[in-house]
Amino acid sequence: MQVQGVAGLLEKIIRYDQTAFIPLALGGAPIGFINQVWCERLLAHHGELFALQDGVMQLLATDMTYSARSTLLQAAAEAWRDAGWFSGWRNEKFIAYLPDGTPCFELERAAFRPLGLTSRAVHLNGLTRMPDGEVRMWIGRRSPFKDVAPNRLDNLMGGGVAAGESIMDALLREGWEEAGMPAEQLSPLQQQALLLATRPVARGLHREWLFVYDIWLAQGDIPQNQDGEVAEHVLMTLAEVAQHIINGQFMSDAALVAIDCLVRLGYWGGQVAPLLALLSEVRGTVGQNVQGK
Repeated sequence: MQVQGVAGLLEKIIRYDQTAFIPLALGGAPIGFINQVWCERLLAHHGELFALQDGVMQLLATDMTYSARSTLLQAAAEAWRDAGWFSGWRNEKFIAYLPDGTPCFELERAAFRPLGLTSRAVHLNGLTRMPDGEVRMWIGRRSPFKDVAPNRLDNLMGGGVAAGESIMDALLREGWEEAGMPAEQLSPLQQQALLLATRPVARGLHREWLFVYDIWLAQGDIPQNQDGEVAEHVLMTLAEVAQHIINGQFMSDAALVAIDCLVRLGYWGGQVAPLLALLSEVRGTVGQNVQGK
């Protein structure tokens, strides 16, 4: 029964009405997805930058350098912010990629969702083996003061990869900020999974590749948040984690990462066929230079 509940939640996380979005392309290569509201805004106010051709929104910034394209789009995003089209400006940039993983521009992270651009993030599962051999998982509870999903459950650590950062840079930075883990504890870790998280949000479409790592912590090794974004870390049984997932207490991306980890740990034994079928839709290959599917 528990597997059925997790599968139902997983299906809601990874599937959505794709007909509500049209592709965004640069030089014929798909880079994002735009809903109807943003389609109308871009055509009405930024005809010099965007054009609708055969059902595809074209970004008309092909014959530009990375720097020039980034500057142009950043200025447009600032205009969208000033017009009140979206909130949550972070003064942090993400990199947008072509399908082969080539960077094509960088842009304020709050403007990624209106364009349905694919960002990157690192997530860390914290695991501890108890004296009797039982495996438990460290779960973070987000601060009640967070702008996004306050008090929701999260992985041990999770955060976006900023422009100019490598995946490992982000892992080391977020690992210290959210869990107080030093570089020497994190740098030997090997990536365990690559997952594509996609879902409609108020701002547009959330699309993000999740670079997933696992860390095994000794008993008594307790994560210590440094930046105030995590209210507490709790060591839960895997049954508790699964039940909280079913109850909808996890953030969507964190739930996806935790489900994938539980499957890899063999928690549900031979009952995982429905979960594997769903995960196959969002799993990438570790080491793949990704933009999107």
